Amino acid sequence: MQWNPWHGCHKCSPGCLNCYVYYLDGLRDKDASIVTKSKTYFDLPLKKDRQGNFKIPSGSQVSTCFTSDFFIEEADQWRNDVWDIIRKRRDVDFLICTKRIERFKACIPDDWGEGYDNVIIAVTCENQNMANKRLPIFLGIKARRRNIFVSPILEDVELSPFLASGKIDLVSVGGESYENARECNFAWVRHIKETCDKYDVAFDFHQTGSNFVKDGRRYRIKHCDEYSQAKKGMAYLEKIKNQF
Repeated sequence: MQWNPWHGCHKCSPGCLNCYVYYLDGLRDKDASIVTKSKTYFDLPLKKDRQGNFKIPSGSQVSTCFTSDFFIEEADQWRNDVWDIIRKRRDVDFLICTKRIERFKACIPDDWGEGYDNVIIAVTCENQNMANKRLPIFLGIKARRRNIFVSPILEDVELSPFLASGKIDLVSVGGESYENARECNFAWVRHIKETCDKYDVAFDFHQTGSNFVKDGRRYRIKHCDEYSQAKKGMAYLEKIKNQF
């Protein structure tokens, strides 16, 4: 389930080159670089149906601001209201993924403390350079729950120095989608899975991407099939693991 209180973003790193938000907005002749507050969905977690029940049920995990960046500068004027909504829905987990972790300390609420129990902070690092740049900052912030997204994965990424900290709960890997997608090589995915196993960190392969390479063979995969093909890849990784 997604909640996008604002929409639009600015490309800031190699992973943004073929951004899916820009691609989809382009199909509608919309400028994805313009950041706008959502008129309809800004307070979605507080909306109720005709029976008086929250439209987002208790116990849900909500991907928050996935058509923008939660810490983008234009949203500074709206973010306190969103933190207030998150506080009111302590029964829901909010997954916040960012490429702007350097802005974290300037954007958290006064009562953040060691972090909210119902907020998962995730950082995207699509290549080794971004991992080396963002993850040391990430490990230095205060957060009760931390994920890493290697998505879209653009090369083999070594995460050992960061997973050894014991502060990372999950690593999620995914390939790039749609036209001009750069390759996602299964060998890179396998390496990250092995690193996660070594440090007892949960791992998820959430999509193959549209340009998937496995054992020297290239597959062109429709976006609607990327998730299911990734789950087959996960099953294969578990099979290999259980043989040893």
